[in-house]
Amino acid sequence: MPRHVTHVPLRWADMDAYGHVNNVVYLRYLQEARVDMLFVHAPKQGAEQLAEGVVVARHEISYHAPLHYRAAPVRVETWVRRVGNSSFDLGYEVLDDDGDGMRTVYAVASTVLVPYDLEDARPRRVAHEERLVLESFIELDGPEPGKAAA
Repeated sequence: MPRHVTHVPLRWADMDAYGHVNNVVYLRYLQEARVDMLFVHAPKQGAEQLAEGVVVARHEISYHAPLHYRAAPVRVETWVRRVGNSSFDLGYEVLDDDGDGMRTVYAVASTVLVPYDLEDARPRRVAHEERLVLESFIELDGPEPGKAAA
């Protein structure tokens, strides 16, 4: 399955004193993409809990180019890097793609997520239905934050 694509609008408040998107704002962009991916796909495949209860255990972001304010949204591509028994990793690219093969990658990121039981207020295992949803987005050779592009 291809990567999940979310178009995230830029807000004037996202800019910093240097005139580009502030580094902490990228976490909001990742959250928008992650929530969109899980809320769109998990309920359709009987994995509602995946959309309703996960917590972030870790983020890693590498910044590659400044993203300046404009009216057009930025593209965030999201995929699954790994599915374990009690956590899973998402990968992201924040980028522009002009359709002619020209890509500007602003950031590459990853997030470790842990399924969470909201009623019992504790982590839980990845359910079978959730694993099926997540594995449909597996991309093992995607870019990693902190690693140079090949």
